[in-house]
Amino acid sequence: MKIEQFEDKGLAHFSYAILSESARQIVLIDPARDPQPYYDFAKANDAKIVSVIETHPHADFVSSHLEIAQATGAVIRVSKLLGADYAHEAFDEGQEFTVGQLTFRALNTPGHSPDSLSIVLRREGKDEAVFTGDTLFIGDVGRPDLRESAGNMTAKREELAKQMYHSLRDKLMKLANTVLVYPAHGAGSLCGKALAGGSSSTIGDEKFGNPMLRDLSEEAFVKELLADQPFIPKYFGYDVDLNKKGAPAYAPSVQEVKRLAPGTTLEAGAVIIDTRPEAEFKKGHVAGAINIQQGGKFETWLGSIVGPEESFYLLAADEATLEDLIQKTAKIGYEALIKGALVGTPAAEATMPQLDVAAFRQHPEQYTIVDIRNAAEHRDEPIFAGSLSIPLPELRERAQEIPQGKPVVVHCAGGYRSAAGSSIVADALPGTDVLDLSEAVKSFQSAAAGH
Repeated sequence: MKIEQFEDKGLAHFSYAILSESARQIVLIDPARDPQPYYDFAKANDAKIVSVIETHPHADFVSSHLEIAQATGAVIRVSKLLGADYAHEAFDEGQEFTVGQLTFRALNTPGHSPDSLSIVLRREGKDEAVFTGDTLFIGDVGRPDLRESAGNMTAKREELAKQMYHSLRDKLMKLANTVLVYPAHGAGSLCGKALAGGSSSTIGDEKFGNPMLRDLSEEAFVKELLADQPFIPKYFGYDVDLNKKGAPAYAPSVQEVKRLAPGTTLEAGAVIIDTRPEAEFKKGHVAGAINIQQGGKFETWLGSIVGPEESFYLLAADEATLEDLIQKTAKIGYEALIKGALVGTPAAEATMPQLDVAAFRQHPEQYTIVDIRNAAEHRDEPIFAGSLSIPLPELRERAQEIPQGKPVVVHCAGGYRSAAGSSIVADALPGTDVLDLSEAVKSFQSAAAGH
């Protein structure tokens, strides 16, 4: 037996290929949008993909389960509760299937979603591993607030939090301490709030070290789980529905994106995502463009700032970056929303002034300071007294709340989000100087921490 873990660092997503060496057959769990790595693994091991299991319809990425099934003839297995729109076999508690000497057993573990499964892998009569999807993470558990208005079954967060309590205690914690835990996400994912580093664990280690598995009453667990969950990106409900239907094939969908010649005139009033480095962007950009820089979390911020009902142009500094960004956009199923993708920046009439950090440091009261970090960051790690808290995912809708009359300084925790935020505010408040504190925020953070 061989368990291969695939990691998408940008989305902190783990998927799995389990190879039965005797049967030369592979079972995939929670595959990412691009199926190629799994085909490569199958080829390298001279094996055939025979089944794809989805632990639940994912909110944060688009899965290739349907494409893989159509290409290989593999059987898709999901909970009957998912209400899948594609050909599949229902896989729920009490059901199992065998590949070579390996047996895969379903546990219904609702909590993150009403239709969540965990998959127990048994070899020669002994439970070896459990694939916990977004139910149990390393050092944390899945958030219960994503299915109030998405998917086949919806449920209130309080109800799902109670179900999570019982899924963990009555099912997962009853497995042997030696059973390996393989989750669908790691540190940095928005599917939980405090995921630890590392890519696997054991039931025993989680019982000992995971704060959500300590001895808590149901009421105390629910209260703790619901407190301070991160924001819900705009694209999450859209991806749940897309995964329930089954997404179109990845490579053809990426190819269909319209590539435009540099300098093409863009439709007036359209959403424009300019991914160039912030220093380049501030020197000149198309009026109204939003500066989401190419970076490790590009797709998460794109799907948090732009809603699935919108379409947009995608601009990049060069061809290679543009292709990379189209692929990242496809990971969240947004490639169909791209009106056109192009290199460079057409007509650069808009510029942004540079902040004089020394002047700002001496007289912060002469500026309106907008903190676009999450509400919990603003509350727990204050940097500027009297700053206005508007988290970045809400900024396009709420920028008009920012008082005008003084220059506006936008900041986040490190500079990446403030590039996007300052570009949004500058467009929303014409006639007001909008300045980006950018990475200089770090010098103020250490000062604030020292007080």
